[in-house]
Amino acid sequence: MHIGVDATCWLNPRGYGRHARSLLSALIRMDSRNRYTMVTDSPEAVAQLPAAAQVRLVDAEKPAIAAAAFSGRRSIGDMARTSMTLSDPAFDLLLFPASYTYVPIVSRARQIVVIHDVIPETHPELLPRFRSRLFWRAKTWCAVTQADAIVAVSEFTRRGVLRHFGLHPDSVFVVGEAGDPVFRRIDNPRPTSRLIDLGFDPRLRSIVYVGGFDPHKNLPALIEVFAGLAASREFDGVTLYLVGDHSRNVFLSEFQSLRRLVMARRLEGRVVFTGFLPDEDLAVLLNLATVLILPSLLEGFGLPAIEAAACGCPVVATTASPIPEVLGEGGIYIDPANRRSIEAALVRVLRSESLRERMSAAGQDAAGRLTWDRAATQMLQVIHKLLHQ
Repeated sequence: MHIGVDATCWLNPRGYGRHARSLLSALIRMDSRNRYTMVTDSPEAVAQLPAAAQVRLVDAEKPAIAAAAFSGRRSIGDMARTSMTLSDPAFDLLLFPASYTYVPIVSRARQIVVIHDVIPETHPELLPRFRSRLFWRAKTWCAVTQADAIVAVSEFTRRGVLRHFGLHPDSVFVVGEAGDPVFRRIDNPRPTSRLIDLGFDPRLRSIVYVGGFDPHKNLPALIEVFAGLAASREFDGVTLYLVGDHSRNVFLSEFQSLRRLVMARRLEGRVVFTGFLPDEDLAVLLNLATVLILPSLLEGFGLPAIEAAACGCPVVATTASPIPEVLGEGGIYIDPANRRSIEAALVRVLRSESLRERMSAAGQDAAGRLTWDRAATQMLQVIHKLLHQ
């Protein structure tokens, strides 16, 4: 069978871009029965796509990962050209690895759409612009309506999809995620030159956050909680590292207001915005950090928590996510709306080395059970089910 893949999200550095690259690379490597064609609108992506797949390049005014930003939108012409390419009658099945870049299709091909979370549906107030909410709802409605199967990245997200879209349970499947192999326990880790430049000292306790600066990440609450900890002599020297690219974020970002909050609380030097960190530097940081914190109002999967656990880093994470189900005793789980809950969890981990050792062992064990080959096998089962109905 001939499978067309929307690869317009391939270069996105955020979670759904990492997901697409890892899942599709494993899927195409493992699947020798079907033929794949990757459709992209970015010339830069062509050389990075799996060598075993064919590639079709759409002539676009602006790549989807840039045009579909919070402050912009894709042109009708670009969407039409992408739609026409994916509507090729030669395709038996179409795979959209992210609803974020979905375009309506005119085709008899079966369609699979991956939904990573239901954050806009659960917290519409986090999209302050009426036009942004309207376009998101229209795009999601088209994706859900046209899809023959919806794939959720976790059972937690699957329940959210069923709750918000009223779909039949038999049409919604789970295909999980995993950390990249670079995230692992390192023998005798030492700070990289990049971490040294950021002032990282492995002798001091550290709290690490990894991700975007979107409103649903709940970072103002984290900074306020940390301000209280930083004022205590017991936590003298503890530093909060906020890891994430704040210069190329196409989503709604609170970065500037977070910087102002840090200055208002006089936390310069205690709160470090690292900017983008390559995986190799991030893996070392997670090996050396005291704890990773993910206080989001909602997460579809929470990949940074899995990557941290694979590195042996204890995790404090939101209950509004699949992380408690995935990591079990590798984490402590907090109500993101309750700052006392966040503070109490951080205090427990920072105070107790024995607790950190138990969490580290449990987290590594849980993260080790997740692989992209396993996820690709799950996706193949969905593909075969659709193609042979």
